[in-house]
Amino acid sequence: MAKLFGNLHLVLAVGLVLAIAVMMAFAPSATVDANSVLRWLHLFFGVLWIGLLYYLNFVQVPTMPKIPAELKKGVTGYIAPNVFFFFRYGALLTVLTGLAIAFINGYGHQALSFSGEGNVNLIGLGMWMAIIMFLNVWVIIWPAQKKILGIVEASDEEKAKAAPRALIASRTNLLLSLPMFYTMVSANLG
Repeated sequence: MAKLFGNLHLVLAVGLVLAIAVMMAFAPSATVDANSVLRWLHLFFGVLWIGLLYYLNFVQVPTMPKIPAELKKGVTGYIAPNVFFFFRYGALLTVLTGLAIAFINGYGHQALSFSGEGNVNLIGLGMWMAIIMFLNVWVIIWPAQKKILGIVEASDEEKAKAAPRALIASRTNLLLSLPMFYTMVSANLG
């Protein structure tokens, strides 16, 4: 058991096999098609993305000032770069799978243009909030974090400017995540 649970990739592979087994076992009552697989992936990537957003906002950022200077490199040099890899690709894949779901189900254009009715417009609002959040990750947070973490060359002044920009974009994403969740859960579009 230690060999299994000590290997992240093996745990993910076994989890994937188990998920496929569940899909096949319940296929007669729960359709397994591109739509259901995309919804499953959308949920997985969304949990990855927003879970790391919450980790960063609730744990890492508030804790960093309390960490002794000689220990900060453990976070900035090892933990944070991995967090930001999964964070940014979680964002990308969440948005791509969400858009794919909307367009496969025929409401993508109406949702994004707010030209549908009721729940189509509600999901459209959630989609736009997610797109704004995604853009914050890729256009503001990640470029700033590359400077802050020393992944790209930056002066102390550039790092000092990058930190509040990254924080504001991250807190904007935290703020938007709450109403976005409401739109996603409440729209219930097939």
